[in-house]
Amino acid sequence: MPDWLVLVLAMLAAVAVVVIITLLRDKRAAEDEDPSETPDVIEYMTMWIGVIYAIVLGLAVAGVWEARSAAQDHVQAEAQALHEIYERVRVYPPETRDRIRADVDAYVAQVVDKEWKEMAAHGRLSQHGAELLAQIRQDVTDYEPKTDFQAQAYQPLVDQVAALDQARSARADSTGATMPNVVWIGLLTGAAITIGMVFALQIRRTRRELILAGLFSATITFMLFLIWDFDEPYSRGITATAQPFLNLFPHIRG
Repeated sequence: MPDWLVLVLAMLAAVAVVVIITLLRDKRAAEDEDPSETPDVIEYMTMWIGVIYAIVLGLAVAGVWEARSAAQDHVQAEAQALHEIYERVRVYPPETRDRIRADVDAYVAQVVDKEWKEMAAHGRLSQHGAELLAQIRQDVTDYEPKTDFQAQAYQPLVDQVAALDQARSARADSTGATMPNVVWIGLLTGAAITIGMVFALQIRRTRRELILAGLFSATITFMLFLIWDFDEPYSRGITATAQPFLNLFPHIRG
């Protein structure tokens, strides 16, 4: 089911629940009940609960968006390190250069074609990708420079391998959910309390109040869906993509 359809259904369900509860409560209300006599303390509490929950939602959205952006940065750093290795080995002898470049191509193909699916489905990196990285490291570090020019290129290449390993480790750490379960419990509980406080104000069955209550619940549902959608940077909704690999290694598309 597409994410947009899930969002629409969730928002409609939230609005329907609020409207149904309002209608049922109106039918069961006493004839002499006056909604305008809501105690001031309830209005005060409702206001502050709404403000506090809005701040919490804003912080949660900012947190998952920052995690998603960081995940994309890790991908960019990893692809850039591979590109630097691929280009810098041109000063090496043809046999060594071609072997290292073939290892880089194999690693990129593994990440784009297979490892990305592994991350999305199981939240982990592939073992074969780690083996290909180890092969790149071995080929780069085991080479003995024959000229001063090659010696000058050797250490920067080793540094790029270290940067590649660091970026891959960061990508592995970013795989999976960003928000802990206890935070989700707090967000859902807060949503129920915030929407529930609307009924404490004794809203009536007027069109204006029903529309406002429905929009209020739909907005909270949308924010929760947005947090859920960004919660896993590599597998859900607007995800971090493998596009940096494809941009720097266009020949891998074939």
